[in-house]
Amino acid sequence: MTIATHKSVQCISPAGLHKMAYQEWGDPHNPNVLLCLHGVTRVSDDFDQLARTVCDTYRVVCPDVVGRGRSGWLRDPQYYVLPQYLNDVVTLLARLNAETVDLVGTSMGGLIGIGLASLPENPIRKLVLNDIGPSLNAEAMGRIGAYIGADMRFATFDEAAAYVRAISASFGPHTDAEWHKLASDVLRQNADGQWIRHYDLKLAQPFISTSEETFRLSEQLLWKAYQAITCPTLLVRGAESDLLSPETARIMTESGPKAKLVELAGVGHAPTFLHIDQIKVVTDFLIG
Repeated sequence: MTIATHKSVQCISPAGLHKMAYQEWGDPHNPNVLLCLHGVTRVSDDFDQLARTVCDTYRVVCPDVVGRGRSGWLRDPQYYVLPQYLNDVVTLLARLNAETVDLVGTSMGGLIGIGLASLPENPIRKLVLNDIGPSLNAEAMGRIGAYIGADMRFATFDEAAAYVRAISASFGPHTDAEWHKLASDVLRQNADGQWIRHYDLKLAQPFISTSEETFRLSEQLLWKAYQAITCPTLLVRGAESDLLSPETARIMTESGPKAKLVELAGVGHAPTFLHIDQIKVVTDFLIG
């Protein structure tokens, strides 16, 4: 079975240096690069199945965004925000030395993709946004913020995995083996043997400190960025998503890059790309 190579690149924030870990699949000299960016509490391993499927065509690169997975943590949590994530991705792209990249971004990863694809002289050839857009449901964002900061500890892996499965029910139907993977990717044991989640709980601080005014200003900036995108764009929406509304999805198909919309029945936020039918939606767009 094809496996990934684990690498890292050094990045910088106003608070100092940190490591960004990433997985690389396929030929490291392949000029066709696919960059995959995960959601706010997920990891690069989410793209394992997609990467295995396309690594003969692409050099697939899947980073753990700072504060998560195998990457380092920021000394100042106020920088767990999109501008810092975007800066880190630009540093990673410089390491990859790729002239162009295709980008798949789930949720937060899609927001990073919007930011990057909006910049003049950006390297994005094609963009896939997985259940995310410039307008976000404030109630859903509040739910995510509360979940991020909860200090959950479990005596056994099975208890922890059951929790991950419960709070991830919106991912849609999966087999027991798939749920085991989705849980094991984001759980680890601490020094006391307890099972905890893989990320810095201080990721929640920017969510908690964001005012309604700041939230709305961020939306305006995201819409402005989306309108500036010119590359072909695919928008994948879970038909039952509470984060990306049907109205926002419709507007995204009529403005900016006029994204092609595909809705997946029986799925909320967000499609996992573990299943062949979901992967085919992405590969049909990227490869044809």
